[in-house]
Amino acid sequence: METKHKAVVLGNNYYIGLSIIRSLGKHGIPVAVLDYQEEGAYARHSKYVTEKLIGPHYSKEPDKLKDFLISYAKNQDHKPVLYPTADPYVLFIDKYLDELKEFFLINQTEQGFWSDLIDKDKLYVLAQHHGILVPKTIQIKNRPDIVQEVEQELGYPCIIKPSDSSSFVSTFRKKLFKVTNRKELEEGLKKTEEAGIEVVVQQLVQGFDDHMYTFDAYLDQNSKVTHWLTAQKERQYPINFGASVYIKQKYVPELHEIGAPFLEAIGYKGFAEIEFKKDEQTGDYYLIEINVRTTNFNQMLTELGFNMPLLAYRELTGQEIGQNSLKETTDLAFHYMYEDLHASRAYLKSGQLSWKNILKTYTEKRVGSIWAMNDPKPGLYYIGGLADKIRNRLIKR
Repeated sequence: METKHKAVVLGNNYYIGLSIIRSLGKHGIPVAVLDYQEEGAYARHSKYVTEKLIGPHYSKEPDKLKDFLISYAKNQDHKPVLYPTADPYVLFIDKYLDELKEFFLINQTEQGFWSDLIDKDKLYVLAQHHGILVPKTIQIKNRPDIVQEVEQELGYPCIIKPSDSSSFVSTFRKKLFKVTNRKELEEGLKKTEEAGIEVVVQQLVQGFDDHMYTFDAYLDQNSKVTHWLTAQKERQYPINFGASVYIKQKYVPELHEIGAPFLEAIGYKGFAEIEFKKDEQTGDYYLIEINVRTTNFNQMLTELGFNMPLLAYRELTGQEIGQNSLKETTDLAFHYMYEDLHASRAYLKSGQLSWKNILKTYTEKRVGSIWAMNDPKPGLYYIGGLADKIRNRLIKR
């Protein structure tokens, strides 16, 4: 395989970045990693990293980061392939896409496309236009009778959900507010207004966390699905409205029937993950969101033969990628143990799961998020970072 182009991975302080590094590095691809600080960036200690860069902050100094990246790319013999590891980096690339794509190889070619899909309001309008079910949503702008409208059209429980998840999470340390009565609705709307964060009030599709499913696909530069598989969540953190901490590959053909035509119709390119929730009463699948960056359980996909970062590298550097789909259930799971411990405690406290439900999953076939015997340094640095946090908390007490 041709490996003369470098891969540049933006963001090294989370296991998604680590997974991308390993997915590429194992195939001899030179991997340069970039973050705005060394502290906490445990992924950059992987043996597969060939170059470590420190650059400006993506939100504090975005113009400088753009110039830094372009300057770096100009000094390379071949255009590097650029990989974002989190939504803030996706939004950064999207903002400067027209400039960056002159010097980097990037899946998406239309500026603003990624941002529109991350924006839940725009995504839902787009999905409805293509006949995809989405949760019923009420905009709160210029609606003085919003509380009455919610009670009449949605009822309780419902959710207060941000248009921009990253700013909401950084402010409130959760993805949304679940509200079960008028008081909670009014308090939630007041908090978001005071924080200056745009939100909507949305229908809560009924069903436990195992009613959450994903359609994971790669689309080539002609916007055709070439690779795909599906999965089912079992536990997430924060519970009920968070990221997967225990998820299994499960074949659900209905998700392909819904997701593939939609992604092709909107002109998607590269890796996409559509999250669906199955209504426990009707059995209908509702589109919840689209992740336009590498999924957090990328390591599981790679183990199953769907190395999405490698597919992007090969296609963007002019190499054949073929086609593949997984039309059977393997039950291979992805497990992020650290956050799952917090999630499990919350599930037990709320009575949603029992110890028996949780412990049996520890005997199942699963792929971890960070630790690897053949690449131990990231795991050791991660454990060291946790130890420092615990020590600092004890000192403060």
